[in-house]
Order: sequence, then C-alpha cells, then structure tokens
Amino acid sequence: MARLLKGVGGKASLWKRIKDWAFTDIGVLVKGVDEASLEELEEILLAADFGVSATLKLVAQVEGLFRAGRLSTQQQLRETVAASIRRLLRAGELDTSLHFAAEGPTVFLFAGVNGAGKTTTLGKLAWRLKREGRRPLLAAADTFRAGAIDQLRIWAERVGAEFVGAQAGADPAAVAFDAIDAAMSRDADTVLVDTAGRLHTQADLMGELQKIDRVLRKKIPDAPHETLLVLDATIGQNAIAQARTFGAALKLSGLVLAKLDSSARGGVVVALTEEFGLPVKLVGTGEGLEDLEPFDAGRFASEVLSE
Repeated sequence: MARLLKGVGGKASLWKRIKDWAFTDIGVLVKGVDEASLEELEEILLAADFGVSATLKLVAQVEGLFRAGRLSTQQQLRETVAASIRRLLRAGELDTSLHFAAEGPTVFLFAGVNGAGKTTTLGKLAWRLKREGRRPLLAAADTFRAGAIDQLRIWAERVGAEFVGAQAGADPAAVAFDAIDAAMSRDADTVLVDTAGRLHTQADLMGELQKIDRVLRKKIPDAPHETLLVLDATIGQNAIAQARTFGAALKLSGLVLAKLDSSARGGVVVALTEEFGLPVKLVGTGEGLEDLEPFDAGRFASEVLSE
C-alpha cells in the first residue's frame, strides 16, 4: 500500500520542522516555552495548512505538556502531536465508510471545481467496486465538454463498468435520470454520477448541480446515498472556500482528497474536518488504478509526522 503523504520539492517534512523547533540548540527545551516560541509553532502548523482552529488546539496541548515537564523526548512530542491529530480527525466519531442502499441501486454524486480530479476518482472507485463484486455504472452528467464524456466512457471501458452519456450540451439532470433507469435495466447496483467542474463562485452552475440532486431524489427518495466533494489536496486553504460554497448548495456526506500523495501540506485534511465536521472518505495516492484508498485517521496521523 502506498504512503498517503510524500513530501515534494525538497521541502522539510512537518515533523522535521516541529522537531527542530523543539530540540535544536535554540529550541524550546533550552529556552523554554514563551509567546515567541508558541507563535513559531503556530506558523509551522499554519504553513502545513492545519487552519487556525486546529492549530490553536494543537498548540495549546503541546504548550500545556511542555510546561508540565511531560515532553522531554522526540518520541513523546511525536506521540503527543499524532494523538492530537487523531482526536481532531475523529471528533464526533465521523463515519468514513461509504454508504450503500439496502435495496435497489446506490447512487453516488460527485462534485468539485475544474481540475480537482472528479472523473479520475470515479474511474478508480469503479475499479475498486468491481474488485469488491459490485456492478458499477458511470453516468457522464458533465455535458459541457465532449471530452469529459469521452474521458468517462474510456474509464468505463477500462474497468469494465456500464456507461450512460449523452451529446455535449444535453441536460445534465436528464443524464442522471436516465442513468438510474439504465442501472435498473442493466442490473447495475451502483451509479457514479460525474458532474461538470465549476468554480464555486458560479451561481448558475451551482444551481444546475442542485437540479441534478433534486432529480436523483425524485427518482430514488433516499438518493444520492453519498454526495462527495472532490478536492485537490495541493491547493491548501483554498479547499476550505470550495467546501464552504459546495456545502451551501448540497448536503455533502463526505470529502475525497485527490492528489494527496503530492501534497507536502497534509494538514488541510485536519482543517477541513475541524471546519465542517465532514469525514474524509477517500484519498487519491497516485496515478494508478489502485491508487484510491479509504481514509484512515490513525495512519494519516502517523504519516503526516514521518521523517
């Protein structure tokens, strides 16, 4: 299994920066915890995209343990920060599993901005579902670009999944509607609905996304069973703005972080969970078919603090 996080561009790892802050000659163990040193730790965490709320909680815990004399070794510090990250990610016991319908087809609706990795995520998930014995159908409700329809068709052929599309310019909601009928007639048990990439500032296109959601609910009352926002992990705090706007338009059930393997600032996972209380359900860890994995908070906490 691939590592979730890999540093890029020669940038020092988060753990190295924290370790240097605490244990170098001018580190906290020598000069003690003071306002300047705490601000330095805040800057390290903010630079790693942990966000303000999560950063303040992490700093407060580290400060308290340092003042109590309970952090004197690198291992103690690493375990403390990792445990704090795990608690933040598991706050409220967020359910990171994918939900499937008890009967009839399960419907997953995917949303996100241009270039976030939606279509690739659908293809990889279809491959994973096929391996688990399910029968997926890919629905190309991104009808703005003929290339997007062709791309999803290629993914369907590659993984051996059913496919429903339409001509460029067709009504995306009609494609989603037809996909449900096709799933029932072709004995497909999971419908993965791709949507056009849109900037979170485009109100008209956000309205169209809501229309797709309404059509799915009319066709199957409890659909979509998962509404997943796909975010590019490399964009850092911009992911917060995207999640806020898409969350206002749709009832999101979870997040997918694509390209997490290329992000040296994995703290955005913590920031998103802290800000929105939404579970990260899947993470993209590479370009291969198998490089889409269920999110594991414990594993993430360990890897974000790796050398």
